[in-house]
Amino acid sequence: MSKNGPASGRVADMRIAFIGLGNMGGGMAANLTGAGHEVRAFDLSADALAKAGEQGAMPCATIAEAVDGANAVVSMLPNGSIMRSVYLNEVVGHAPVSAILIDCSTIDVETARDVAAQAVAAGYDMVDAPVSGGIAAAAGGTLTFMVGGTMAGFEGARPVLENMGKAVIHAGEAGAGQAAKICNNMLLGIQMLGTCEAFRLAERLGLDPQKFYDIASVSSGQCWSMTSYCPVPGVGPDSPADRDYQGGFATALMLKDLSLAVAAADAVESRTDMAHLARDLFARHDADGAGARDFSSIIQTF
Repeated sequence: MSKNGPASGRVADMRIAFIGLGNMGGGMAANLTGAGHEVRAFDLSADALAKAGEQGAMPCATIAEAVDGANAVVSMLPNGSIMRSVYLNEVVGHAPVSAILIDCSTIDVETARDVAAQAVAAGYDMVDAPVSGGIAAAAGGTLTFMVGGTMAGFEGARPVLENMGKAVIHAGEAGAGQAAKICNNMLLGIQMLGTCEAFRLAERLGLDPQKFYDIASVSSGQCWSMTSYCPVPGVGPDSPADRDYQGGFATALMLKDLSLAVAAADAVESRTDMAHLARDLFARHDADGAGARDFSSIIQTF
């Protein structure tokens, strides 16, 4: 199921606990306060908490304080280990059993499924709802959410997610959101590498980058990495390449997602030669000090 337009099905005046206020989570929490919800925020960073407070959230000293009396719990956490600890030690058994649990982190499929199963066994509805879209989309409320869980869980999460995104899509049972996310970003990483190679080859062959863009963008080579996120400065719509590769989607995060994809593929014995190569190339780029730069900066290594 999906929806178009952030106002569809909007429910205001919920009490929402938001855990994890980094570059993505901070913007997402701000959209929830802007939609009229009471947001109780928690993060280990005092600066992140202070900023959330300035944007209308109520800073909380502990997760237990944030989830007390919540109608929904939303999280955006760095990895599966932290997500597991937060939910099984500090959310389940502390939040009301009526609260919908929504994890928007990007983690491995098995952890998402296991934590959801334990939450469900304790009486909760829980969904995995990783996102597509970078920092600007998080701040602008234009993310895409890929949701894994029961239909009841999806319907419970949808009014919350619609305040933060342009599309909310039910991918299937628990873990399906994570599966969709890592497959999507695996494709994106591979696609960006091909786009970078093509631009560099065109340049070496004496073809102006703008001319190549004008041709490829309306030909069979057209793809999102070219027409929406061109890695060449001054070519195509505005992108991180036009800001010295600042902002956008960090190389370190692309490496994380490709590593998750490769691990998942190996676990189910699915052949992913291109993903392995992409993971290795982004690992090298990250090791060269580009971890905080947008992943399209990898064109500078070609």
